[in-house]
Amino acid sequence: MIVTHRYHSTLRWEGSTGAGYDHYSRAHRVSCQPADASLLVSADPSYGGDANLLDPEQLLLAAVASCQLLSFLAVAARARVDVVAYEDHGEAEMPDRTGSMSVERIVLRPAITLVEGPSIEKIERLVQVAHRECFIANTLRIEPEVIPSITFARAAAT
Repeated sequence: MIVTHRYHSTLRWEGSTGAGYDHYSRAHRVSCQPADASLLVSADPSYGGDANLLDPEQLLLAAVASCQLLSFLAVAARARVDVVAYEDHGEAEMPDRTGSMSVERIVLRPAITLVEGPSIEKIERLVQVAHRECFIANTLRIEPEVIPSITFARAAAT
């Protein structure tokens, strides 16, 4: 039997577009039940949005990066690899073209710190396994690049 996971969101916007494209607020609130948290989101500033708020393109990049992190932590834990820190500075590119636009490139650069033990090659394999298991990346039309940097910390003395 296949289990289907369902996700729900609520989006709310109020304002007026009566004065034309340049004069309405792009800010809107998004929540995803059952979480209590909500985000105040806007458009990219290039499209009249508020630069102080997150935009959908940033949220897409954050979703890919977060999924890669969570997939890697799961893969590492199953392999009994002790990850002690993970920091990613991802980047997404969306060329401004006439017609239908899309994010055409996503690059994740996770800096992964682990307790000494496994080889660099093993960790690189685990990063790739995690990438294949990342369901957000699997949903996209593009293939995100994952370029890890791996460092080892000494095991704590017991």
